[in-house]
Amino acid sequence: MKPILNEVTVTVPGSTSNCGAGFDTLGLALSVYNRVTLTRAATEASPRPQTESDARAARMVADTAASFFRTTGRNFEGFVYAISGDVPPARGLGSSVTVIAGILAGLDALHGTNLSKHELVRIATELEGHPDNASAGILGGFCVSRCDPTSGAYRDTLRFALPATLAFVVVSPRLELLTKESRGVLPSTLPYFDAVKSINSATYFVAAMVSGDYARLRDAGGDFMHEPYRLPKIPGATAAIAAGVASGALTGWLSGSGSSVLCLAERGAALVVASAMTAAFTAAGIQSDARILSADNEGLRLSVGPNKR
Repeated sequence: MKPILNEVTVTVPGSTSNCGAGFDTLGLALSVYNRVTLTRAATEASPRPQTESDARAARMVADTAASFFRTTGRNFEGFVYAISGDVPPARGLGSSVTVIAGILAGLDALHGTNLSKHELVRIATELEGHPDNASAGILGGFCVSRCDPTSGAYRDTLRFALPATLAFVVVSPRLELLTKESRGVLPSTLPYFDAVKSINSATYFVAAMVSGDYARLRDAGGDFMHEPYRLPKIPGATAAIAAGVASGALTGWLSGSGSSVLCLAERGAALVVASAMTAAFTAAGIQSDARILSADNEGLRLSVGPNKR
């Protein structure tokens, strides 16, 4: 008889999305992680946190579980969950995807539904509304995702591994910025040539990343779709990116919807870049935390707890 899993832990990397002008399309997994542990609890009527959980996470878990059981056609079974790790919430580092992907992959393992990683991305995209963080957190690496232009449904992702020689300097001001709130500042229409300039930036960025000619990334950033509207809401953010580039970074961008900003640098320049970026926030009267990260090329991973027959 095939053993039934009692417990599983899913480790999911955080991620940066958009990468400048690649709005809702480009995502990149980073070496900062959350862990989601699921334990069977057949008597439970709904998902239950192992310890006290904030209401936002509880709603996300409940919605994700409902989507999993609806998609797979399985009857709901209760479970206990625990979420831990180092991906800060509401900082533009894909924390919501770490929870969503962890619950989806954990339930898939507990119930033996054998969903592929791309199927997990599809479900996570439905819940998130965009595939950039979902693809990176689940698949790992640098991800270029595509959705159906009519329905918006997830279609596919092309992913590329990145070398450890690249450093991703992430500086997070100590203020939260929810994606829903950040999307609220975006305009309903864009000037035509702003869209053209963003397309140019995004396509050149992807070409430089995929070619491996990372020196071509120098000053390759430049977005006209979302950063001009979001960055002014974060004191010190624009100056922090500029300071990072001036101190040796290749390029920089607003990570997701913020509040974190990120500069991509060669490994040897990372400490100087991080110092310059934090100094820019300090000058704006904002405390911040710096992380020097690498790309995560693996994506989510599972470790299995006790089994029973």
